[in-house]
Amino acid sequence: MKKYLLLFLICMTLSISVHAERLKDITSIAGVRSNQLVGYGLVVGLDGTGDQTSQAPYAVQSLKSMLSQFGITVPAGANPKLKNVAAVSLHAELPPFAKPGLSIDVTVSSIANSKSLRGGTLLMAPLKGADGKIYAIAQGNVVVGGFGVGADGSSITVNIPSVGRIANGAMVERSVTTAFLQGNSLTLNLHSPDFTTANRVALIINKNLGDGTAQAIDGVSIQVNAPRDPAQRVAFMSLLEQFEVTPGEAAAKIVVNSRTGTIIIGQHVRVMPAAITHGSLTVTIAARPEVSQPAPLSEGETVVVPRTAIAVSEEAKPMFLFQPGVSLNDIVQAINEVGATPSDLIAILEALKESGALRAHLLVI
Repeated sequence: MKKYLLLFLICMTLSISVHAERLKDITSIAGVRSNQLVGYGLVVGLDGTGDQTSQAPYAVQSLKSMLSQFGITVPAGANPKLKNVAAVSLHAELPPFAKPGLSIDVTVSSIANSKSLRGGTLLMAPLKGADGKIYAIAQGNVVVGGFGVGADGSSITVNIPSVGRIANGAMVERSVTTAFLQGNSLTLNLHSPDFTTANRVALIINKNLGDGTAQAIDGVSIQVNAPRDPAQRVAFMSLLEQFEVTPGEAAAKIVVNSRTGTIIIGQHVRVMPAAITHGSLTVTIAARPEVSQPAPLSEGETVVVPRTAIAVSEEAKPMFLFQPGVSLNDIVQAINEVGATPSDLIAILEALKESGALRAHLLVI
């Protein structure tokens, strides 16, 4: 099964043809990005699945602090058992150009020992940025995708019930200034660094908008002259992001996932002259106890005598030869002929790389 999966992934790699892509899909504007927000809050209304206050006292502390803001004072020695309250962490992503009044999604995660957040409601909680300022306020009903059921000592859990989500659960209170309207130029950053692609992006922009409009700074960034007027700059970017360019072909690379046995071989992988053999030594140990009977009238006892049979066999594997500069198709055929499994192939590729015969970057993850 794994061998067929390997061949399928290789065929997928071969079948993907290079085609033009929009600048919108392969670039982003420098300084125009999303920002991470984080917060802390309380989820109430749980059906007995909240925090155990003896092990998570900060849930009680947070509730006392909140009640004090409404003029309710909890006695100092009181220790309420809040089985329907859970302390949670909040995180969200503030998209670029987000203005006050817009709504964003919020993820709610239990930070103590709450078993489930299903049916709970998040009380109003601030979301802060890396600078410590409040950028959004979150509140709403938590939607949980997982659930847990237990009875008579048995239990079953599907997905993670201690994590939920509130769609449009936070209201943006503060916007973040971007670099979009600053200066006389914009910088486009490639999602995948490549000098060939950067050069082609600059060429296609100059071809359509005139020489000198764009220049490649390095393998990632392309600087483009842009109008200063906001309306004109928006229209300019609308035109720019529709330009199509053919990305440069990726470097020869082999990616190996040692945990799952998945192997991806790029189309430019080459192997220099090398002879390879790969076999396995099998040692079989079998216990075959024997019963020893004493001679008649010898007054001896019947005993069990251990006997161990050991067999050693080495699997026959033919040696195959790689000619100079063989292609991906030749590698696949050689692998099929020798009958190597994905784990065997990983060992072969590592040996080829170590010997200097593999002309590709081998990445083991």
